[in-house]
Amino acid sequence: MSDIEPIQFTPRASSSRQRPDAGGTRETGTITAFNRQELSAILAVYGRKVAAGEWRDYALDMTRDKAIFSVFRRATEFPLYRIEKNLKLARKQGAYSIVSATGLILKRGHDLARVLTVLDKGMRVVP
Repeated sequence: MSDIEPIQFTPRASSSRQRPDAGGTRETGTITAFNRQELSAILAVYGRKVAAGEWRDYALDMTRDKAIFSVFRRATEFPLYRIEKNLKLARKQGAYSIVSATGLILKRGHDLARVLTVLDKGMRVVP
């Protein structure tokens, strides 16, 4: 397996219990996912922030349209930031974006490493 192939997730074995909103239908097609290099870059920033005590938890959500890495200060709160990969915007504005808790897009672009720099910048006092 190479570094640029996306990580393949296998669906869970079917169970007798189904979600009531599933309706018995199953989604077909591929999902949008982060590849190993993208996940490595995201987890490097996440590791630095956890070591600094700013972040404590994360969640991955992969759908047909988007792959989302959500960052939490505490596990019971809403996400502080969402790192999104949207392939529909890849040619226009860039596939990667950082979205704040209020829905404000902090940075968007074609290069994930450059987009992640917005999370590394610390707060500073403006004179």
